Amino acid sequence: MATILMIDDDSDIVQATRIPLEANGHEFHAASSGAEGLRQVLAVAPDLIILDVMMETYTSGFHVSLSLRNPSPDSPYAACRRTPILMLTAVHTTTPLRFAPDEDYLPVDAFLEKSAGPEALVSMVEGLLAKSRAPGARP
Repeated sequence: MATILMIDDDSDIVQATRIPLEANGHEFHAASSGAEGLRQVLAVAPDLIILDVMMETYTSGFHVSLSLRNPSPDSPYAACRRTPILMLTAVHTTTPLRFAPDEDYLPVDAFLEKSAGPEALVSMVEGLLAKSRAPGARP
């Protein structure tokens, strides 16, 4: 169905995410750091990216999303600038920080708490993929 790249340093979360997505026919790839994730984006050309916030630093996921959505035509990630990004995070349950998708500061398409079950994950992924493939979707 779709190629999905997950960027997360928690191998248990990666495995718990991999299982329902592969069971629904998706090709799944994983990277355990922001830098590795950016390399994998270029190698895999995913249809959707699942991104953690806190990895090697508390804000690694933010930096990855800003790199991927860099508006410069010279960006190495220009071809995947419109790839949907689902931020799968526990930051809202582990810190007092609160944030939401923001085009300038946190350019992701959706948030999902890591505590959400596999059904919620698959539903969110399918919805983002459908939206990105719909006529009139972002170029």
